[in-house]
Amino acid sequence: MNEFISIANIQEVFDKVRKIPSILMWNRLEGRPRTLKFDRALRAEVRDPLFLLTKQWQMGEFQGDDAGSPVITKVHMETTRFQKYKANSHPAQKFESNIPFETKVEHRTLPFKAGDQELSLDIRLLMGRQWLKMADSPELHGLKKVFIQAYSIKQPDPAKPEDAHICAHLGVWQRYASVAGRAMDGAALYTYVKASISHHAYDKFPTPDRQALTQMQMTLIESLETRFTAWFEKLFSQPAEENQDAWLPSKLEYQFSCSAPSNGEEKVYSAEEYYHGNLDWYNLNSNRAVRSLGEADGSDTAAALESALTQSFFASQIKFDGMPNTRWWAFEEGKTNFGDIKPDKTDLNKLLLMEFGLVYSNDWFLVPVTVGTGCIANVKGMTVDNVFGERIWVQPAGAGNDQDWQRWSMFALSVEGNNLNGSVDLSLMVLPTVPKIQESEPVEDVYLVRDEMANMVWGIENKILLPNGDSKSGREAALELHNYYQRLLGGATAGGSDAKADIKYELMSTMPENWIPFIPVHVPGNNREIQLQRAAIPRILEGNASKPDKVRPRTTLLSVGLDQQPKIAYLLFEEEVPRSGVRVYQSYQRTRWHDGRVYNWLGIRKQTGRGESLSNLRFDVLADTKK
Repeated sequence: MNEFISIANIQEVFDKVRKIPSILMWNRLEGRPRTLKFDRALRAEVRDPLFLLTKQWQMGEFQGDDAGSPVITKVHMETTRFQKYKANSHPAQKFESNIPFETKVEHRTLPFKAGDQELSLDIRLLMGRQWLKMADSPELHGLKKVFIQAYSIKQPDPAKPEDAHICAHLGVWQRYASVAGRAMDGAALYTYVKASISHHAYDKFPTPDRQALTQMQMTLIESLETRFTAWFEKLFSQPAEENQDAWLPSKLEYQFSCSAPSNGEEKVYSAEEYYHGNLDWYNLNSNRAVRSLGEADGSDTAAALESALTQSFFASQIKFDGMPNTRWWAFEEGKTNFGDIKPDKTDLNKLLLMEFGLVYSNDWFLVPVTVGTGCIANVKGMTVDNVFGERIWVQPAGAGNDQDWQRWSMFALSVEGNNLNGSVDLSLMVLPTVPKIQESEPVEDVYLVRDEMANMVWGIENKILLPNGDSKSGREAALELHNYYQRLLGGATAGGSDAKADIKYELMSTMPENWIPFIPVHVPGNNREIQLQRAAIPRILEGNASKPDKVRPRTTLLSVGLDQQPKIAYLLFEEEVPRSGVRVYQSYQRTRWHDGRVYNWLGIRKQTGRGESLSNLRFDVLADTKK
């Protein structure tokens, strides 16, 4: 007999003296239907149908309409393309759809000068190295030193006050001293060549070297100029001319307009308050007060830009995570539990979300229509054939009377003009923009703050761009420059009596040189409206018996008009600086276009400031000499 079946001494097993191996086996557990037919189960029989009918009546479900699902849809729409672009109040130009629109609107000229001061030594050296690399050929052998001599980096003189903005900062002075006479200023060559079509790089050669050039060398240099300017303009996107900058310093914002042909006329869209870096359709308004942007070279004809099309589609239902399932025998995935939402008495948004998710979630269908960039699409309407065989004509949302307060629309543009209150533009605008832009640290940073005690606005240069291309704290740079001017003047005090008094008279208290004042002035021809005009505080130095110099701003954001001849006053609208203040900073932007090309440009951003400030500016002060 098998010992595993018949055990001689069962007590040994209970006492665990003898162990018997065992094998554990499982059978599959599953439901076993009692019948092979499921007709009754699918009927969803109820024992009290009257209860369900009364509940339906109580919830108002008997007021519903029978609505069929869409099967086939046809969309009729008209499209047109942007034809013109106008930066600010400058002449119109051709609209370019092959570059990011942010680049076109925001790009500014690189800051090679701020007033009378040279800037961006790093970019100057980069351009100089690129030119010498292009000119490194057997035909131009031996001209490297001539180019460096003609477009050289000048050695700053520490004894001259005009070079104080370089020599006052040790790192900047060392950088200039290391490259002066050894490297080439490529920006000087680029500026000279772009100034006139008759300017060429060899025009600034010394007379013996220029006369020694052969015709072949001159032709080669002229061809290199074209390649060099194309390389630099591809590396940094800049306005082709000074009058194509969309930045408006008097309002601290970008202003631009675009237009497209529509029904034989020109449809104009304007943006008057763009400054935050996210450019899209909602930044523009339809401007019916402007008939045309003017003539633009290279613009296409209106007939080639306007088109009408009719397309047929199969509509697909829009779904989202947590959407309730419309079929009663299916369960949701449980990602969103609308039943667990517990709104308070004032949470109307939660109630609207619940109503949309539970009642109207399956009422939305998608009809995809492909529209090109730089295009304006205007949907005239669409036909919908449902499962009941009905054909319904659907107009665009928001179409109808402009004065109807119950009108609802999505992605609608506001309309500017006389007697157009409540009007909207139902066109869909697709701008050639990019989804993401990389931004550098601010190279210039300015705070505009109100000082109610002094009755003025201060432009505080929080960060400035040094001549070597680095950025530095504006207060530190101002102290270094002030101390350097004081060392140039010497430590001697003004002549006078040696008598010591307990008090002294001060005409005006001193201010940090990175604080630029803006004083209120009357608008010409108006006795009530005022603007803010950039002013200057004197540079007070001990022992300076002559007339004090004016402190000029060191940022390009505040030195507007100082690099022109004659110099132009900078006027700022008073309402642009609220009590909270304004922060304006300039930084480099970088993005990649759909064709893989990289675009770099210098742009400006504006943000809310840090509130009011107190400068402690005082006049006619009796100061304690002991303090």
